[in-house]
Amino acid sequence: MTVSDGAPGRVPVAPAIVADAVAVLTFAIIGMNTHGTLLLELGRVVWPFAVGAAAGWAWTRAWRDPSRLWPAGVCIWFTTVIVGMILRIVTGGAFVPTFLLVTTLFLGITMLGWRALVTALRRNLDRRSEA
Repeated sequence: MTVSDGAPGRVPVAPAIVADAVAVLTFAIIGMNTHGTLLLELGRVVWPFAVGAAAGWAWTRAWRDPSRLWPAGVCIWFTTVIVGMILRIVTGGAFVPTFLLVTTLFLGITMLGWRALVTALRRNLDRRSEA
């Protein structure tokens, strides 16, 4: 599945979804490992943030250019954190400010990081093609 208008230089949708999913899964697995939680509980830990990421993708219509830092990346990241935290709390998870901080930082670094890397690579390729 690729971007529908086929514009050159755009990242296909499927790898972008996988990159965001890997960010959320990695966040959950590292957190579970840090706190000694069994990996059997991965679904319980990851689902609120997966729903948040899906909501971010939907409302931003990120499939049009999923690798853009703004608005797609920032809005998906923000929505993942906010919706994930709300769902976590309303389903019985505790609100801990340090967890919110770690969540925000880790998902920001990973979800925006791959987009920043793609942006830098695009710029480098554009410079090379102009030369």
